Amino acid sequence: MIAYKQARTKEEIRQILALQKQNLPNKLSKKEMQEQGFLTVEHSFDLLWEMNAAFPHTLAVENGKVIGYALSMTPEFAHDIPLLQSLFEEIKKVYSGQEFIVMGQICVAKTHRGQGVFRGLYRNMQAYTKDEFGSIITEVDVRNIRSMNAHKAIGFKELSRHASEGKVWSLIILEE
Repeated sequence: MIAYKQARTKEEIRQILALQKQNLPNKLSKKEMQEQGFLTVEHSFDLLWEMNAAFPHTLAVENGKVIGYALSMTPEFAHDIPLLQSLFEEIKKVYSGQEFIVMGQICVAKTHRGQGVFRGLYRNMQAYTKDEFGSIITEVDVRNIRSMNAHKAIGFKELSRHASEGKVWSLIILEE
């Protein structure tokens, strides 16, 4: 049975990184990327651990193994990942609403896709963050059709599109 929780241990962070490595473009065929989606950023252990200390990541766990995650990224980390600096700049330009948290990356193991884990991760993240943050903001590479469709299906709305690092990004928000 799949359980949802917030990350607490270094072992959970290591499992996030292992799942992340399996879903980076250098590990996927073009067909897999088109059909299953892909990740853009590769994190270090230290950065994920620091981000988790600021606000814990959301996990989907089955039999003690991380099978999905949604990373929590508070604005204090805006300059720690160069690729995501444009995300925070774009948020400043187009959003003046309530307090928010950035979902820094979401991933579901190939073996568990299509089973509601993506929706479960966001439902749990939203429940856990709602007292402190009224909104979850993220961005998706518009070429990642699976991710674009999945975010739209659970209620994300587009705030803007912008170009950065040779890609076009859709800045999206999920509000209470």
